[in-house]
Amino acid sequence: MTESGLKKVVFVVNPISGKGKQGGIETLIDRHLDKRFFEYQVRYTTGPGDATGIARQAAADGYDVVVAVGGDGTVNEVTTGLVGSDTALGIIPAGSGNGLSRHLKIPLNGARAIEVINRMNVVKIDTATIDEHVFVNLAGIGFDATIAKKFGDAGTRGFTTYFKVTTRSYFRYKPKKYILTIDGKRIERRALMVSFANSSQFGNNASIDPGASVSDGYIDVCILRKIPFFKVPFLAPLLFLKKFDRTRYVEIIRAREVVLKQKRKRVMHVDGDTHKAGKEVIMKILPLSLNVVVP
Repeated sequence: MTESGLKKVVFVVNPISGKGKQGGIETLIDRHLDKRFFEYQVRYTTGPGDATGIARQAAADGYDVVVAVGGDGTVNEVTTGLVGSDTALGIIPAGSGNGLSRHLKIPLNGARAIEVINRMNVVKIDTATIDEHVFVNLAGIGFDATIAKKFGDAGTRGFTTYFKVTTRSYFRYKPKKYILTIDGKRIERRALMVSFANSSQFGNNASIDPGASVSDGYIDVCILRKIPFFKVPFLAPLLFLKKFDRTRYVEIIRAREVVLKQKRKRVMHVDGDTHKAGKEVIMKILPLSLNVVVP
């Protein structure tokens, strides 16, 4: 907060997220942010890691809010810079999936999202780490990580591209064997993928775990078996109807710490962005470690 009593806000804009939804953001902020209570600046990212650096410096400088203007990747980078600080995360959704925004009921409309910031209703939520990476929405190993990599390399964004990449890859992808030690209990599974869900959202309103909570002190480990392809058209809609967890193809186990072992080094996704994953991967919950502005 400034000497004048105004709250300090920095908007961190990813200019290439989504489909250009963040265009005209400065005009939108000027028109809708309540300047009786806030002073602000707008910063644009130029590459990976920029948003984390901006957020971390803003927290050190005593900013009240850092607003991520972008998709789940931008939200993740800002979160990484804010975890454990008093500075709150705000979100103006401008990505392809907007998973955390949808879970938190933050409006996808930019003007309405700014109105949420004006009201400054701040709550604490959980985050987690997977190896050295922070995540706030969803991380995973297996098919969804492979799709995240292909989607990132596709050159175009949006649900249509994601759908095409997914359907083309599903035939060829073979389930892998995983050894998981979940809060000390060892299990073995052959799975299409293992997802670590903090929120209920993959993005685009698809949900493998409708009961996930961002403030319960647990990550839900979602172990998904491969569905026979002829059943996919009948079961896929359940993702959007929030009923997929009722099928026999998914097993959900709540956890505070997970050690996952796999035969080979592969790729993992962390809030949609991909990273290398070793033969052993460790996930840990960070309870109530992030302040977030919500409706």
